[in-house]
Order: sequence, then C-alpha cells, then structure tokens
Amino acid sequence: MKITDLINESSITLNLKGMKRNEIISELCELHYKNKNINNLEGYMKDILKRESQSSTGLEEGIAIPHAKSKYVTNPSLVLGVSKDGIDFDSLDGEPSNLFFMIAAPENASDSHIETLSKLTTFLIDDDFREAILNAKTPKQVISLINKKEIEEGEDINLEVEATSGSILAVTGCPTGIAHTYMAADALKKKAVEMGIDIKVQTNGSTGIKNKLTDEEIHNASGIIVAADTAVEMDRFAGKPVLIVPVKDAIKRPEELINDAPKSPIYNASQNNKSNNDKAPKRNGFYKHLMNGVSNMLPFVVGGGILIAVSFMFGIKAFDPTDPDFNKFAKFLMDIGGGGAFALMVPILAGFIGMSIADRPGFMPAMVGGMMAVDMGGPINKAAFTFGIAAIASGNYAPHAAVMTGGGSVPNYV
Repeated sequence: MKITDLINESSITLNLKGMKRNEIISELCELHYKNKNINNLEGYMKDILKRESQSSTGLEEGIAIPHAKSKYVTNPSLVLGVSKDGIDFDSLDGEPSNLFFMIAAPENASDSHIETLSKLTTFLIDDDFREAILNAKTPKQVISLINKKEIEEGEDINLEVEATSGSILAVTGCPTGIAHTYMAADALKKKAVEMGIDIKVQTNGSTGIKNKLTDEEIHNASGIIVAADTAVEMDRFAGKPVLIVPVKDAIKRPEELINDAPKSPIYNASQNNKSNNDKAPKRNGFYKHLMNGVSNMLPFVVGGGILIAVSFMFGIKAFDPTDPDFNKFAKFLMDIGGGGAFALMVPILAGFIGMSIADRPGFMPAMVGGMMAVDMGGPINKAAFTFGIAAIASGNYAPHAAVMTGGGSVPNYV
C-alpha cells in the first residue's frame, strides 16, 4: 500500500487558520470528518487530545504529527495542514511548528495500514522533503512530492536484518506505536550509516514487535539503546551496557545516543541478580504469562474492594433500594466497585495473559475471550477457559492445550 492511497487533495490544506495547538487540532480533525475518515468528530478529537496529554507530538524542524488509534476512525488516513506563520506546539526544539500531519488509524487497523502510515513519519526527517512540502503551492503538488519520495525510498525501514558482533542494538516504542516509534528507528539507522556504525533497531509498534533482537545479538552487542515510552522486556539485557531514554531523544539526538550506549551503566535485572536470587524460581512459560495477567488485574480487585468497603460505611445494605437504609451514593459506589471494577477482573486477566503470549495482537481477542469466560459457571471452568482462550486467541495453541482440557468443559464456540 502506498501513502498516496491514504491521502488525497481534499485532505490537504495549505493555509491553517488556528493560532493555538487545540485550534490546529480542531481544524485537522474537521478535515478528517469532511473526508469521511471519521464518523464522530468530538469523539475522535478527544482521542487525539488524550494522546497529546501523554506526550506532545510536536517534533523538531517545524513538524508535528498528532495521531491516535480510535474507534471513530472509519478509514486509515492522513490529513495535512500547513501554518505559514507557525504555532507553539510544544516541539522538541521549542521552535514554532508549521507542518502538521494528522494520522487517523482504526483500533483494528491492519499491519499494512499502520506500516504505511508509519513510513510517512520517517520521510519527514529528510530536510529537502520537508522544505518542498512547505513551499508547495497546491495540494496536487504535495501529492506528487509524496509519491516521488516513496518511489525514491523503496524498501520499508522495518526490513529484517541481522546484527554483527559488536553492533549497537536499539529498541524504540511510543504509546500508540505509530509515529514516534518509527521516526526514532529511522533516525538511529540513518545516523549510524553516516557514522559507519552497524546498528539493529527493534520497533515495538502497534502491530507488534518487528526486527526482534535475538539472544545471540544481545550477547554480542557493544551497547543497547532503549528509546521508549512504553514497557519493554528488559530482563534479557542484564549484564549489558544499556542507555534508557524517552523515544523523542532518539529522534532529537541519535548520534549522542549511539556514542554513549557502549559507555552506559551495566543493566541489572533483579531476577537475574544471582547474588540475591540464586534459589528464586525463574518466571517463564505458564507462570510468566499468568503473573502478567494477575499483576494487571490486581488494581481492579483492590480498587473495587475499597469502593465496596466505603459503600458499607453507609450501612451494610445501604446500596439496596429496598433496604430502609438505602443511600444513592452507597449504591453508586457499589455499582462502580462491584458492577464495574470486579466485572473487568477476568477480561483484564485474560487480555494481559494474551498480550504476554503474543504481544499487542493477542490483547484484544484474549480480552474478548475473558468477557466470554465471565458468563461461564464455576471458578475452575472460568479460570481454565480464561487462560485457554488467551492462548488460542493469540495463536499459541500447543503449550496451553492441557490447561483447556484440565479445567473442565469448554464451550463449543472455542
């Protein structure tokens, strides 16, 4: 799929009117709505602003890439806006932003869509390309520039490679796994080529892990860069020099990170610290996946339990409308704690088990399986089905088949 399949002339405005960040975001969201890329303007804008609250999408060199994965997106798409005077978008270098690409991705966007959208973000590192877009006179000219750039670039930046001994390794990841993840990866790769240094970059994007670092590569690496704003599996880096920075640092100062990585402190994971844990059991396989689900489920158990306990302060049955001590606020607390938080316990457990097994692609189907498990009778059946559906939904059948059969009957729809 080409980038020009996701943007057209009507999706481009070369004269944004807004003078503030939210005004620019509003204009771009409206452009998506006019092009029927989204079906709910207000809901999509809220998703964009939620992503901005995590970390600004304003970069350097006058670029900003507001983006979000949203249930209100009907078509994976791009819109482009240009502000002649520039506005303060909380960019990395503190300079005004002029060039705005807003990426709209559905919650269930395919790998090809996400990778195509991500490819554009890597093009923006090219100074000549950015300048040409800024100086374009018509939307048709912009489309032509993007098409030309895509032909010149050729292969996807996520082409699988193998690292040589002594290489620098890196992992990049951002909250949505769309823009910054791939911009950081491309910035590191291009700078490493300029410096004559071998590098391999693993991207933890929204479609899962690409170009995964192997145990052998990690063992032979001279230094490792973890440029991520999301959770990264760190245990495997124990005993190696590891430089941990926000994902934007890899975009802003790749040369400095590449130089500093081999001189960074040796990473020590507590479970790999033999002086303290010689006899501690290693968490892997079934236990590792189960504990990942349990650790993410616990806040719902604790939070729900506290809310229920607070509701009891108004009377042990104050939440019951038929009870003489009925209190609306007590019922409100009980509904949130017992009806809300507790109801999410099993889906969250299953979802994060699935994510542990198969990364992000396993999260949604496993969580849906957890919701199905809530309707089953009996704690053993429910537990077996929860873990089993997480494993099956994420594509890992064999290692967990015994769990499915050992817990009792399983519905035919599995």
